[in-house]
Amino acid sequence: MDTAARPGLRERKKRRTRDALLRAALELFLAQGYERTTVDEIAEAVDVSQRTFFRYFAGKEEAAFLTQRIAESHFVAAVRERPPHEAPLEALRRAVLESWETIGEAIEQVVPVELHMRTYQLIESTPALLAVHLRHSAELEEELARIIAGREGLDVDADPRPRVAVAVFGGVIRVTGRLWGAGGNLSVKAIREQTVAHLDAVGPVLAEKWGTQAPPRPADDPLPVE
Repeated sequence: MDTAARPGLRERKKRRTRDALLRAALELFLAQGYERTTVDEIAEAVDVSQRTFFRYFAGKEEAAFLTQRIAESHFVAAVRERPPHEAPLEALRRAVLESWETIGEAIEQVVPVELHMRTYQLIESTPALLAVHLRHSAELEEELARIIAGREGLDVDADPRPRVAVAVFGGVIRVTGRLWGAGGNLSVKAIREQTVAHLDAVGPVLAEKWGTQAPPRPADDPLPVE
């Protein structure tokens, strides 16, 4: 009985150590800046060695983005689970809005949601982190485009609409994030409301259901002869 219990206890202890290191890292990043914070300071805040820190994180960058990756994974899973009858932008919209309602539970298992939201703001205002964030966003958009293409029965490399729709959606989310981060209200409710307002500004061309309809014809493409 004791032998069976030990692995669970060890895993819980490892998780507590990881979460403590993560929380210390994020708090230090916010207090004194990402680039001025050292791994030694993070480890010292939890009373562990630098070597212990590197057992859990490849470096400061991984710690800075961990809760962001949790949120992204939560959102991608929500997109995959949307009903197939929904139009692409509607599926993305509902997935992101529902994610804002439920992501708190996933984040709270690691760090307080308020700390995650302030870290999101930190990423937007730190050039080194923003560059990494934008590069990863491009990879995430490609993954989403392929999911949307699969939902619509389209070849993502032959039909431009999945990538265009996801690019538009991603642009709206980035604008929303910047405006929210520059404001005084850093709550989940505030960013959700701003997301709704900005998504409502997206026009109807991409918002409709595509199905097997042909993609829009380029302006310089001659019309077929009837």
